[in-house]
Amino acid sequence: MRKIKIIVFIFISFNIFLLSAQNIQKVKITDSYGKEKIIPADIKHLICSGSGALRLLTYLGAQEKIAAVDDIETKKNIFDARVYAIANPQFKNYPTFGEFRGFDNPELILGLKTTPEVIFKVYSTLGYNADELEKKTGIPVILLNYGDLSYNKEAFFNSLRIMGKALKKEKRAEELISYIKAVINDLNIRTKDIPENKKKKCYIGGVAQRGPQAFHSTEPAYPPFSMINTFNTAFDKSKGTKELAHAYISKEKIIEWDPEIIFIDLATLQAESKGNALYELKNDPVYKELTAVKKGEVYGLLPYNWYSINYESILANAYYLGKLLYPENFKDIDPVKKADEIFSFFVGKPVFKEMDNEFQNMVFKKLSVK
Repeated sequence: MRKIKIIVFIFISFNIFLLSAQNIQKVKITDSYGKEKIIPADIKHLICSGSGALRLLTYLGAQEKIAAVDDIETKKNIFDARVYAIANPQFKNYPTFGEFRGFDNPELILGLKTTPEVIFKVYSTLGYNADELEKKTGIPVILLNYGDLSYNKEAFFNSLRIMGKALKKEKRAEELISYIKAVINDLNIRTKDIPENKKKKCYIGGVAQRGPQAFHSTEPAYPPFSMINTFNTAFDKSKGTKELAHAYISKEKIIEWDPEIIFIDLATLQAESKGNALYELKNDPVYKELTAVKKGEVYGLLPYNWYSINYESILANAYYLGKLLYPENFKDIDPVKKADEIFSFFVGKPVFKEMDNEFQNMVFKKLSVK
């Protein structure tokens, strides 16, 4: 009887030890929408679902943890503006777990050779929402708010912190946030005292929105303009923030604004030849009457939206705009070198040359509209 009691005691003690060990190996984390998740304390394998989720992981330098990718990463594209993907060509060789934009396939996820311990997901309204995906796979889904650099900076920063905490990359997350704030502050200091009469009227056309768009597609709250305190013709601060996110502007309104300098988001080059912004400026008789077109004041910028927001490209564009519009305030800046400095900080590689090659060597250059 005594031996049996000892055996039972050892058995119970061993199970308590196992439970304790399991508790030590699990942690609680709260996602962007206040939901608590129980996840492994040391995540070895994961997947990123939705437009831009893998970008955030790459910013944190944790891309070696991915078990699979969505199918946009493995496709061969004529153009690609995703800095994180250009810097990580190995993504093309990973197995896929579903379609791009968050249309995940639970069967593919569960059938992966390496089972992910966590799923990071953005834009939960596309594909299975976070709760559905979690039920179908049994894998905790951490939902992140992708944010932006206009009115939702804190949401973006918070997502970096959440992902950083889950992956033990808190220090890197804070470095990123501090770097972004420092860049925005530097741009503001350089331009905040520029007199209104020295600010030229600017417009950016061809901004992508779930695919390539024509010249009338713009971003009223385009961050690089606001970062350098520039006059954006499409911006109307009296409107709510939702109206400022993206807009299609009538031809009549653009003519009325008559911008002095036009910028082209080179994502527009994806569109069929007659549907891209550059073709329109060269051939549309109405647009040819714009002051900027007549004077040849048209310039190419890195794409803004390409599988969601390219944060590093926003900052690189801002320095180029500053150098072009206010050269005296940016004497020490070489926009190409600055872009590579920013890319290196965000994704670990200076890939401006590759980006420029993707877009017919039009990035940060005056474009021919004749």
